[in-house]
Amino acid sequence: MIREHVLAGYVDDAGGREALALARAIAEVSGARLTVAAVHSPERAASVVEARAALEHAAELVEGVPADLVAHESRSASRGLSVLASRTGADLIVIGSPPGGAHGRINLGGTADHLLHASTQTVLLTPSGHTPSGGPRRISVAYVRRPQCDEAVTSAAAAAVRLGVPLRLLTLALDGADQDPLRDDLALAVRLADESSVLDADEVEAAVGAGDDVAGTVAGLDWAEGDLLVCASSEDAPVHRVFLGETAFKLVRAAPCPVAVLPRGSG
Repeated sequence: MIREHVLAGYVDDAGGREALALARAIAEVSGARLTVAAVHSPERAASVVEARAALEHAAELVEGVPADLVAHESRSASRGLSVLASRTGADLIVIGSPPGGAHGRINLGGTADHLLHASTQTVLLTPSGHTPSGGPRRISVAYVRRPQCDEAVTSAAAAAVRLGVPLRLLTLALDGADQDPLRDDLALAVRLADESSVLDADEVEAAVGAGDDVAGTVAGLDWAEGDLLVCASSEDAPVHRVFLGETAFKLVRAAPCPVAVLPRGSG
């Protein structure tokens, strides 16, 4: 999830700058390599000039942090970022929210929509208006008992160790669902996190959110500055691909913090 190489998809607008700020913060605290990419279309001659101008601005925003700046040609931003990530060995693709959506929430434009259906790398979505104060301070995992979520727990636990932050495991009890079996599942997930990493017991917590719908339940959970939420891909996703299920999609839209969506089989 957060390993050796972070790729920021950059466009010269507020969302692009917010994504780059988050990618820079993660690279700084994790020691990962940082690449900043501006994707330009082969169908417009002026687009390459615009991409290079955008990267000149990006260079100012990452001043002091080593970064590779790349203008990459592709017919779509999502395909360009995915191909470039594969070629360069990037583990994480960071993108911003397009303009026009709710402040403080993730807005899914065309680039995010395509990456969330096909990327082979973890996709990190940045909320509109997000300003990181350093790197992530806590990693939360949206958990239900299935293999993809177990993989997310182990990946998130490794990231928490790398970043030196605590880990929280979350599950949602919707429409009056019995919480006892959910708490049992979380206890098993806490044990998995403990056994798969060197996190201390007091660095892993579990929480159940109860409510009538995903948005209201998420809003009722405790969120703090510096949170990062991790979601697993649907069990319907092809192996090593990202694909969001219906509940995870609603969770992404409701989250008040950056959300990382892992490819299936990433553990």
